[in-house]
Amino acid sequence: MRSTDIQHPEYFHKVIDCQYACPAHTPVPEYIRLIAAERYTEAYLVNWESNVFPGILGRTCDRPCEPACRRGRIEEEPVAICRLKRVAADNKGDVRKYMLRGPFAPNGKKIALVGAGPSSLTVARDLAPLGYEIHLFDEQALGGGMMRSQIPSFRLPADVLDEEVGYILDMGIHTHFRQYVSSLKSLMEAGYDAIFVGTGAPRGKDLPDLPGRWDAKANIHIGIEWLANVAFEHTHAIGKKVIVVGGGNTAMDCCRTSRRLGGETVSVVVRSPFDEMKASPWEKEDALHEGIPIYDCHVPKAFAIENGTLKGMYFEKVEASYVDGRRKLVPTGEPDVFFEADDVLLAIGQENSFPWIERDLGIEFNQWQLPVLNEKTFQSTEPRVFFGGDAAFGPKNVITAVAQGHLTAISIDLFCQGKDPNERLAPTTQRIPQKMGIHEWAYDSYVVDDLRYAVPQADKAITLKDRKVEVELGFDRETAFREAQRCLNCDVQTVFTLNKCIECDACVDVCPTSCISFVPDGDEADLRSRLSAPANNLTQDLYVSGPLPTTRIMVKDEDVCLHCGLCAERCPTAAWDMQKYLYQVTKAGSCKHIL
Repeated sequence: MRSTDIQHPEYFHKVIDCQYACPAHTPVPEYIRLIAAERYTEAYLVNWESNVFPGILGRTCDRPCEPACRRGRIEEEPVAICRLKRVAADNKGDVRKYMLRGPFAPNGKKIALVGAGPSSLTVARDLAPLGYEIHLFDEQALGGGMMRSQIPSFRLPADVLDEEVGYILDMGIHTHFRQYVSSLKSLMEAGYDAIFVGTGAPRGKDLPDLPGRWDAKANIHIGIEWLANVAFEHTHAIGKKVIVVGGGNTAMDCCRTSRRLGGETVSVVVRSPFDEMKASPWEKEDALHEGIPIYDCHVPKAFAIENGTLKGMYFEKVEASYVDGRRKLVPTGEPDVFFEADDVLLAIGQENSFPWIERDLGIEFNQWQLPVLNEKTFQSTEPRVFFGGDAAFGPKNVITAVAQGHLTAISIDLFCQGKDPNERLAPTTQRIPQKMGIHEWAYDSYVVDDLRYAVPQADKAITLKDRKVEVELGFDRETAFREAQRCLNCDVQTVFTLNKCIECDACVDVCPTSCISFVPDGDEADLRSRLSAPANNLTQDLYVSGPLPTTRIMVKDEDVCLHCGLCAERCPTAAWDMQKYLYQVTKAGSCKHIL
């Protein structure tokens, strides 16, 4: 088998599963170590460089990093990565003095950003220090986009949102709030060198053909529109009996908000089986904790209307059937189920909507009315126009919007310089030895079994009375330290030096997970079956050396390595070394902001 090229920037990056899974590739172990050392400001800035909104995401992120966490492979829950991010935000010092603030020396280029959500704000953050004149348009009165209109205050307090949006607006961004862009053509004729569309997926899906839908429409609401009306204080109350139809995070926000606005009996009714709902597991747990039942496997059949008044809904009971891995919902034959309701909230998905983009501008749209984009550069078929966030490829989440904002900022910068947006620099990497003494490391390498620590919540009797009272209280410093110590430091890599190895197999003997083997060469499938422990997870690479004097090769299964450093401690010739691997994604221009 070909030996591993550890110089390739993506090899060790993939081994840092949490960072690799994060769309913005936040250096998770690095900031967790800083939190453990009570260096909260530095931890915040490491986050800010990558994910832009540490305080926001520390409360609301969808956490793609956590299912990837190595702790989850040893029959424990993953490290509370998201909530540790919040610890950095809650305990940081004055970070403004470390951030670049406008005005900056102009480069003569002018950029329009449509929509003030996370993707547009990220583009602004990356391009403003390079001298671009940034004009940000949004119909709302304040920046934040869907983070402000669709995430309830009991999850994301307004002061946290205002603070982190403010860091970007303080860079000298020209804001045009309360201004709806009704024509892309007019914007293109206004002299902008590039235009970024970050308008999200603003249209909630409806059930227009369901019997009774339009007979009591005043009490049947589209979930995201209703949440926005609550956020902007146009809506202050709801009926005592509420049905929320849908199973995503928006449905969880709708039902929990309903409880706070007067809903006494609030029920979530969803087509999918409970375990297959799109809502994050913790979102479902929070709803259940607040006394909101979730009825799965119920398909909407009709609204019940009497004399123009909504009385409830009928649902058909179904069960999931699986054929060749594909799910089909099959009626059980049971009688239809009736739920009483004064109000119904439809939270069954969101769609893109571009009525303000004329169709004769050279921008192509596909059959789903999404723009046809270069998936690498986010450039549309009209070279001056770029898309990002939910407006690009449909609804995702905040961290994905941030990642796409970074990538699009690179494209816009290259385009405005007359360069090909496809030609981008590779990420930068560093490997730093961690040896301090014969048995000392510059990081905490002690691995123990340790259960995940729970995040405390405010008293339910208080939070259910006021939608602006934050539910989660966050870790205190002592608990944050203990949770941070659960991190296995996956960015501290085991680096093997071929010409130092004497094939004593001491590392094999001391390895607690049997992840190191010295075996005759072979193809990958053959090797995976002949290791000290079979390497069955094909998504994780094998670390393979060149041939040793005995013609054997060293093979390490990256899947089960705990990065404990015992191999490097035990090796008599220092053939193994523990090296911290730093990976930094490419950003627009040469400006690195703060790091």
